[in-house]
Parts: sequence; C-alpha cells; structure tokens
Amino acid sequence: MATMGAGYTYRHLVRAARPGAYIQPRRTFTYVPYRRAQENGNNGDGSTQETSPRKGGIFSTIKSFLGGKSETVKPKVTHRPIAPMKKEGSLSSDSIFAEDEPTPKLIASGRTPSRPQKVSQEEAMSAEEIPLEQRNRELLQPFLDPRPKARIRWERKMVVRAIRRRGRLTKTEEIMRTERETLCKSHWFKTSVKKLTPLARQIAGKNIDEAILQMRLSKKKAAKDVLEHLKHAKNVAIVRHGMGLGSANGETPKPITITLKSGERKVIRDPTSIYIAQAWVNRGPYDVDYDHRAMGRINILRPPHTGLSVLLKEEKTRIREWQEREEKALRQRKSQLWTQLPDRKITAQSQYYSW
Repeated sequence: MATMGAGYTYRHLVRAARPGAYIQPRRTFTYVPYRRAQENGNNGDGSTQETSPRKGGIFSTIKSFLGGKSETVKPKVTHRPIAPMKKEGSLSSDSIFAEDEPTPKLIASGRTPSRPQKVSQEEAMSAEEIPLEQRNRELLQPFLDPRPKARIRWERKMVVRAIRRRGRLTKTEEIMRTERETLCKSHWFKTSVKKLTPLARQIAGKNIDEAILQMRLSKKKAAKDVLEHLKHAKNVAIVRHGMGLGSANGETPKPITITLKSGERKVIRDPTSIYIAQAWVNRGPYDVDYDHRAMGRINILRPPHTGLSVLLKEEKTRIREWQEREEKALRQRKSQLWTQLPDRKITAQSQYYSW
C-alpha cells in the first residue's frame, strides 16, 4: 500500500513539473476578422505583410505542446482606424445663448455667435403703439367680433324682448340695477361646523361694523378667523362694488324706523350702510393629524375644515323689503273687511227650503 501511494504521488509531481499546453484566449466576433486578415498577410490599410512559411511537422507540434518556442512568426495585431471627428453646428447671431462680445471660436467652422444689439431709446420711442383709431379694423375684426352672426342673433333677440315688454323691466332686473350686493366666501378654517355655526348665526342680520365688534370681543377660538374674513368682505364690498359710500358723499338722509322680519324695530340713518343679509357655513375637507400616545402608539386624527360665506347688502334693501311687507299686510286687511252688499232684485228663488 505504501508503494502504491508513493507511486501515485510521484506521478502527480511529474504532471505538475510538465509544462502546460498553450491556451489561446477566446476571441470576439469583432476581433476574429482582423486577426484572420493579419494571418493572411493583410494589415487592413491595403498593404500586405509576408509571413514566413511554417516549418516542421509532427515534431514541431510536439515541441510546441511541451512548451518550446515555435518557429512560426506570430502575426502583429493593429488597432482599428479612428473615426473622423464630428462637425458641430454654430449658433445664429440672434440666439439668446450667443455671447455679447466676439470671443475666440470654440468650434472649427461657423462664425462666432453674438447677442443682438440693444435698441436705443430714440428707436424705442419711435416704435410706440399705434392708437386704436389708426389701426386697421379689418385685421382686428376676427378678434373683436369672432362670431358676427351669433352677435346679430343675440342683439335681435334682445330687441324683440324689449319690444314685447314695451320697455318695462322685470322686478329682478330692476332690483339688480338699483341695489348692490356682494357674496364673499372665506378660506377653510380649521374648525368644525358645530363650532362655527353659532358664530354665523350671531352675525347674521347685523351691521358689518357691529358684527366686527362682536367677533373682536368674542372668546371663541374661531372668532379670530371670522373677524379677518369680515374685514376682507367689507373692503371688497367698498372697493369693487361701491357699497357704503353714501355718508362719504355728503348725503344726510332722514332717519327711518322700520320693523324687521323678526319683529324688532330698527332705526336706519344711512341707507347705504352695509349689513350681513345671510351667513352660512360650508363643510370642507378633512385633514390628517397624528396623536402620539404611550408605548410608541400613534392615533390618526381627522380634523375637519369649515368655511364661512357672507352675503352683504345695503340698508336700502332692508327698507324695500319692509315696505313690501307693509303693503302686503295692508292688502290682506283690505280683503278681509266687510262691505255692504248693493240692493238688487231677488232671483232664482225656490218654493222649497234648501235643507
């Protein structure tokens, strides 16, 4: 057994001492044609290179297998020809990426880009806008009157309607022409409908200045947001719609006492003063908040958002509504009064009783 083991180990040592065979690396598809061309004597540039013929036979093959030097001259591998440089274009003279002053060219061809020159003040003054009277109406017609046939039909419709009414306006149209009003919606307040509704009921029907004073003295948390919204609504009504400017124009109307719909008496000294005709609450979206609890737990909260809308009108509207209520009540009283029937002949009498 020892002899066999020693012989086995000796054979391994002999194999390890023997020089290994030459293994050529794996060639790619692109590498093979150039290598074959070199082996055939073509360098790729039109010239040929003669290689010495192979010598020897089976002995040279065994010699090369055992690690000896081969007598065959190995072909030389040349690199691929380099591709030509790309030619880039140039910027135009009116490009926004051009340079202010001429600088050395960064590209082989093309002129140096330059920024357009600034227009002088005299040229700018000479190129002023043409007045509207001097413009060409034919060029502006597609923009001023894009659908002339539809405009003509609408004008004809309005003329026919006015003729049928004999120039009389409806009650709604007359109110819109003589009275002013504005609707102002607020942004979303971080509060609930249940908390904001009492404040909306508190300011409804009050004068805008009185409502602002109520919100300023209120202890509610949402009263601060309502106060800012009322100030904004008042400014919008004055600036955009011209409401509440009667006292500013120097008018001194006579005070009038009216009875509100709720039965309350009110003295109006300025018919153009602003009051809150309606105030309602709008339900908004729900936000997401987190409540950090003990032991790393987190509760998801859904805080609600609510908005407030106010409809502002002038006191002359409240005066008109009071007058309409008084006239309606007077007509009802007159319709219920007993009047003496006139004397007339008795007709259609029956000889029998009706019961």
